[in-house]
Amino acid sequence: MSASTHGTDLASTSVDWDRVRSDFPLLTRQVHGKPLVYLDSANTGQKPAVVIDAVDDFYRRHNANVSRAVHALGTEATESYEGARRKLAAFFNVRADELVLCSGTTFALNLVAYSWALPRLQPGDAIVLTRMEHHANIVPWQLVAQRTGATIKVADIDARGELDLPALYALLTPEVKLLSLTHVSNVLGTVNPVREICREARRRGIVTAIDGSQAAPHRPVDIAAIGCDFYAFTGHKMCGPTGTGALWARREHLAAMPPFIGGGEMIREVRFEGTVYNDAPHKFEAGTPNIAGFIGLGAAVDYLSALGMAQVEAREQALLEHATQALSAIEGLRIFGQAREKAAVISFLVEGAHAHDLATLLDLEGVAIRSGHHCAHPLMHYFGVPATCRASFAFYNTHEEVDAFVAALHKVRRLLA
Repeated sequence: MSASTHGTDLASTSVDWDRVRSDFPLLTRQVHGKPLVYLDSANTGQKPAVVIDAVDDFYRRHNANVSRAVHALGTEATESYEGARRKLAAFFNVRADELVLCSGTTFALNLVAYSWALPRLQPGDAIVLTRMEHHANIVPWQLVAQRTGATIKVADIDARGELDLPALYALLTPEVKLLSLTHVSNVLGTVNPVREICREARRRGIVTAIDGSQAAPHRPVDIAAIGCDFYAFTGHKMCGPTGTGALWARREHLAAMPPFIGGGEMIREVRFEGTVYNDAPHKFEAGTPNIAGFIGLGAAVDYLSALGMAQVEAREQALLEHATQALSAIEGLRIFGQAREKAAVISFLVEGAHAHDLATLLDLEGVAIRSGHHCAHPLMHYFGVPATCRASFAFYNTHEEVDAFVAALHKVRRLLA
């Protein structure tokens, strides 16, 4: 089924998706002699040429450290780096001085855990998480709970993979100090109603942290409208370089939180008798950052903004509908996660086939999907499986690729029979 004949692909009417696809050099590759069908964008997104060029241009023409030199190269590097912060702030509708630039969501959530939660939590306090969290939104809170005597409560999901909201709200009792949850599940694709959830938490005086890794690349995200206290996202999933991302936090939190890592550029003055720290967000950004990476991320934000995130979401929803319909017709195939609002992620298993075997054989057909527990062991335990396969789509995929994926899956299934 082509994009031109797929009636639900509303975004096709205003965006030339063939031209967009040509912006991504890697997608022209062949793998094992077959055209590459890349369906692992929930793992990492591919990079358009403008992002690659921005990184290359920095190293060729502007390479210098930031915030350390008054010479021309230092000034250029600093302006481009801080320009990326401003672009991210506009993209998410927040203030630039509320964005801590870091290596990604994992670092960002650890920053909240160690700088906000660790100094505040005590025995008798509780943290609420959900069954669908990535390990990055579980392990930091476990470490904090072990050190403070706080406990962790888990909000469960239903058979469709949606949060049981009444049960979640019932968990938000007075001892709960923090609710941390994913905006979009990396396994199920479930889109959680984070605005409503944050409103209910705020009514109870509970601080909220949102893992936005799987939302930021695929749908419009207005952090101010969500109403959370912390929002973390990762740059490499949104067409940017690896080792980039940010934590957004309310200014009052940033002002009250102590530094997480000490070193250069997070200080105003250092004496052996004591140190005066820089203002937020810089007091959380010790050492030389990934300058080229953030300049590349700034280019990625420009690219996504030009496309329009509403168009991106519509395109991916059309691909999801096409793939879900085709996979649902395959006998013995089970899809995990049937939420009413869902991102373009399909986790599945085929009866009689191990997830890793299936993914390996699909790779021989040129189809790249993920197999494993997807850093979500508790969710795998909930469904009673050790692993699943996961096909995750991005706007640069095509309907022809969906058909190629399904055809490869039929071929592989026959081989495994």
